Amino acid sequence: MKVTAEKNEKVANMIFASIYPLYLNRLEKNGRTKEELDQVIKWFTGFDQDALQALIDEKATVRTFFQKANINPNAHLIKGVVCGYRIEEIEDEFELYKQCRRLEKLIDELAKGRKIEKIFRKE
Repeated sequence: MKVTAEKNEKVANMIFASIYPLYLNRLEKNGRTKEELDQVIKWFTGFDQDALQALIDEKATVRTFFQKANINPNAHLIKGVVCGYRIEEIEDEFELYKQCRRLEKLIDELAKGRKIEKIFRKE
């Protein structure tokens, strides 16, 4: 599937605080915890717990969330298909959308029972 400017903009304007409970609900249904979710998000974004919680509390958009993030240098190692999009084929002009899909891929792996050590990519 191809990312469009409209799709990218729609995702960018979503409120991260409205997505976070959906991630958490999915993980808890699969026996994972809020702490594990936060650990994955913090590894990917470089946020500490206070920064993550502040962004949730202030209802930051996905755009703001990723603009403030310090994306992990090994994020390029996150590959695969999420929601019909092959992450490594998303064009650079849609970097925000690519980061969203990378985060969703990590959360997907966590939900499927993959060990945290494997989720945290290393070169």
